Amino acid sequence: MIDKKRWIKKGKSKLQKIVFGRTLLIAVLAILQLIFVLMAFHWLSSYSPYFYGAMTVLTVLCVLYIFNQPSDPTVKLSWLVLVSALMPVGGLFFFWVQTDMGHRKLKKKVMVAVEEGEKALPADTSLAESIREEYPQLYGLTNYMKGAGGYGIYQDTEATYFPNGESLLPVFLEELRQAKHFIFLEYFIISEGVMWDQVREVLLEKVKEGVEVRLLYDGTNEFTNLPHDYPEKLRNLGINCRVFAPIRPFFSTEQNYRDHRKIAVIDGVTSFTGGINLADEYVNEISLYGYWKDTALMLKGEATLTFLRLFLEAWQVTEVQGEYGVYLGRARENLLTWRREHPVPMDPEGNRQSVRGNYVLPYGDKPLDNDKVGELVYIDILNHARKYVHIMTPYLIIDEEMKTALVLAARRGVEVCLILPHIPDKAYAFALAKTHYPELLEAGVKIYEFTPGFVHAKGFVSDDIRAVVGTINLDYRSLYHHFECACYMEDMDVIADIEADMQSTMEQSMEITLLDLKKQSPWTWLAGIFLKVLAPLL
Repeated sequence: MIDKKRWIKKGKSKLQKIVFGRTLLIAVLAILQLIFVLMAFHWLSSYSPYFYGAMTVLTVLCVLYIFNQPSDPTVKLSWLVLVSALMPVGGLFFFWVQTDMGHRKLKKKVMVAVEEGEKALPADTSLAESIREEYPQLYGLTNYMKGAGGYGIYQDTEATYFPNGESLLPVFLEELRQAKHFIFLEYFIISEGVMWDQVREVLLEKVKEGVEVRLLYDGTNEFTNLPHDYPEKLRNLGINCRVFAPIRPFFSTEQNYRDHRKIAVIDGVTSFTGGINLADEYVNEISLYGYWKDTALMLKGEATLTFLRLFLEAWQVTEVQGEYGVYLGRARENLLTWRREHPVPMDPEGNRQSVRGNYVLPYGDKPLDNDKVGELVYIDILNHARKYVHIMTPYLIIDEEMKTALVLAARRGVEVCLILPHIPDKAYAFALAKTHYPELLEAGVKIYEFTPGFVHAKGFVSDDIRAVVGTINLDYRSLYHHFECACYMEDMDVIADIEADMQSTMEQSMEITLLDLKKQSPWTWLAGIFLKVLAPLL
């Protein structure tokens, strides 16, 4: 039952935090900064024709540079439109964005952390070689993952799928209570309320028992969810809390690179990922956009090591030592204990039996390199599908590569189904998604809108044999600008659970046709047309 009074009270509390807190100060400072820059440009251009000429030359050079970059054509087009529209200072704006020092500093820290993480947890190539003949597609994907981030494939891991936040929360709390050594949490959103109160209570209990607890959350929480001094308050209670990329009141491309991951690691044996953050809407304690449809995945076993590595990398980016050897070593000891309680099948001679299937490949994606890991895994699934690909995503703001993969799969005769929200959380994202509907529908892609509310789940499932559950949306934010994570699975029993949830969600959804598009609001259509030009930069 939704407590409307509590929801209204929470909304007022958030509004007060915005008006009287740090958020308003940052916004005011940013606006003043923008006004100052625009006035300076105006004064310089009117004072000196040489300045105007120099800016024009710089803009032309930037246009040539954009044309010759290996980036997605849609991104190039967006930049070309923006640079041209901002003449004569468009080139200076582009140059400033591309050479931002905050971006360079963050990239350096991330690359150092990733390099140390790869050395501490190198990908095991022996299992990959053993599947070369029987699973050629998976073998190719493991080779790519090894080069893209040093991510390895595992087999001895149990997976449990949760079709909503309500089914996840009691299990999540119980797993936290079972922790004996450490609990590491990394989340994009944390907000005070029923869910976080329950989680925090358990964490404080474990701290008293001597369990090490670390919490990492993204800096955007300081805008509306948590006060600026919240990490200090938690540290005083024994929870080691840090903020990833705090928001600063200065224009910087560094603000783009958010930690969108959802990771929980318990003793290095159990891990969670998926779309569910630590806030009440994710467990439907409050209703923001109707029913909140989300999913999560729990892993038990060796594959948890990758999520432990990802957490330690992000922790190191906050300028704290990653301590990979300490925690990976402790995790391996814990896994040996867990494995004795959950033995793998053995033959009469005492050797491990060769077990077919049950392959797990967890991975991360980062915006500061040239590998679009999240998107390429999705495209690989579409390209290898034979019967169907069913997809849940809250947003559909895609580049030409992803659109081509969706269209090609449908035209090959593969049943491609997209499940999207019917009640959106962002009007602009809804308008942008609609711009892709006509081309996809004409190619044979089926589009469903979840009528009870908002879909926040991020998942692919194909041919009853492969699936992905994680944090990666089908939009430019996730595919280009955010730190993300996910888990690829092949030939596992849990895939049947994921497909059953896809079918159940489609049954609660409305299938969209070309005729339905003709009935949509002209304002939605018009907004989508204009927004699409700048979609990669939003």
